[in-house]
This record gives sequence, structure tokens and C-alpha cells, in this order.
Amino acid sequence: MEYHGTNGDLIKQYITFKRSLGYAFDNTYTFKMFDRFTIEHGADFIGLTRGLADKWAEKRPNESDVTQYKRVNDIINFSIYLKQLGYDTYIPRQLKSYQSTFTPYIFSKEQLVLFFTACDSIEIHRNSPMKFILPVLFRMIYGCGLRVNEALKLKNEDVNLNEGYIIVRETKNGSDRVLPLSDSLKEVCIQYKKSYLSKLPEYQYFFTQDNGKRYASDTVYKWFRKILWKAGIPHGGKGLGPRVHDFRHSFSVHSLAEMSRKGLDLYYSLPVLSKYLGHSSLEATDKYVRLTSDMYPELMTEVNSLCSFLFPEVTKP
Repeated sequence: MEYHGTNGDLIKQYITFKRSLGYAFDNTYTFKMFDRFTIEHGADFIGLTRGLADKWAEKRPNESDVTQYKRVNDIINFSIYLKQLGYDTYIPRQLKSYQSTFTPYIFSKEQLVLFFTACDSIEIHRNSPMKFILPVLFRMIYGCGLRVNEALKLKNEDVNLNEGYIIVRETKNGSDRVLPLSDSLKEVCIQYKKSYLSKLPEYQYFFTQDNGKRYASDTVYKWFRKILWKAGIPHGGKGLGPRVHDFRHSFSVHSLAEMSRKGLDLYYSLPVLSKYLGHSSLEATDKYVRLTSDMYPELMTEVNSLCSFLFPEVTKP
């Protein structure tokens, strides 16, 4: 990505620095916005003044609290980096931490059957690779609990169908993880490789276009909406879902419920699920306990038993 403002070279240097520390740093759109922002405001110096910082922090039309928070926080960290390099820049003030009220959409097992049936039969131009890719891609996202870009970035060498596992690299939290494939998912991938990939002269990505490039997540989302409609699964509109990412949430809830049914204690189940999902802390995984209890109330007995042991009630004197 090219930057044209006075901070451009240092933005690229900062992104390279963060990636060298193990951060994925995929979303550079904020820095493109910031670069354009400094140009529009005539900034001909490195860093920020207080006036520019306050202007940058202002909430934009239709911007959510979480988007504003992340956008401002990205430039706070960049300003700290500039300060450490010796540049005289103002460090924007931290916004108050937001409280997300978002609740992900959890597909029922019946809805999953409807979705994958529709996915397998949806009309696609006979020359489009999507007729081969979509049934495998969505099963991979749900079956392995992947973020959509983690699936789209899978390369051929990351998918081992002989031993039945994939390697997810350059993840959101900067750590690779090895995930097993179920027998059914492994068989779907084998058939996909025979019917499509084996006919390509060469390819880098497991879900590849004819020209060898990877697909964009927007393209996947457009097909996702079409399949939802064919499956008869209603979409609530922008921000209400379902979203492609809700397959990951659904995988997490279904996995936690299944582990509970098999008699695994949540004390052991949560760290396993957290590691599998690539979360940096149990806090990020803990939300699935509440979601699972909503769909599977029988799990609450175990949750209450565990929590009452860990956090006993205290009576005020």
C-alpha cells in the first residue's frame, strides 16, 4: 500500500516493525485513512499536533463506538512509536473503553444443514471456480472455526490431506496454529483438489482464482448472502447478521456444548477451545459459555457449579 503524506515512510516502517514482533497487522486501512487525513489538513510535518489529534478523534457519521475506538487507538500507538524515535509529536488521549453490546448469530444444526445443502446446489456459471470452491470454503470455515481471511490465506503447503491437518499462519494474534480436519472435511478437500486444483498448471492458494490470486472476503460475503437467501435463512440487515464470521462463533458454541456432553469439565474445555481458536486470553473465549448456555440450558448446571467454586459469595459485614 502506498502512502503520500509526510508520515508515509514512517507508517510503512511502523507496520514492518509491528510485523517483525509477530503481529499480523492485516488491516492497514486505518493508516491509509490517516495518511489521507494529514494531506487534507495540510500537515507538512511528522506526527500530530493536539488540534489534528482532536480532529482525528472526532466520531464520524454512522461510525460505531468500537470502530472509533480502534481507529484512535491505532494512531495513539503510532504516535508513541514516533515519540520513541525522537519525533516531537502529540500523543492523542485514549478514548473511554467501549462496552460492546454485540451478540453474534449462532446457527442451529438444522440451519447448517439447510445452508450447506443450498451451497451445494446454488446456480453458478459453469466456468466459475466458485462451484468447486464455495462448498469446501464454507465447510472449512465452520469445521475449523476459522476467520474468513485465515481460510482465504491458506496456501497449498498449509493443507496436509495425507495426515489430515491445516496450518493457519499469520493470524490476528500473530501465532501459527495447527488444526486437525475431520474425516468428512478431509474427504471434501480431497475431492475438491481432484476436481479443480489438479487441473490448474500451478497455484499458490488452496482457494485460488484461475489467475492464481486469492479471493477477497467481500466476494465470499456476496455469495454467502445468496446462499442464505436460497436456504431460507433470513438476514436482519447491516450489523444484525448472520455474517460469515458467525460460522466461527457457531463452531465455538457447538464445540463447547459437545465437550460438555462428553463430560469434559469447563475448567479444561475453555483453554482447549481458546488455544484452538487462536485467542490470546481466556477472556475472549469466555463469552461462548454464555452463548452456549442460551442455546443449551443444561450446560448452566456445570457453569454454575464451577463459578460458585471459583467465586464464592461474600456477605458484607
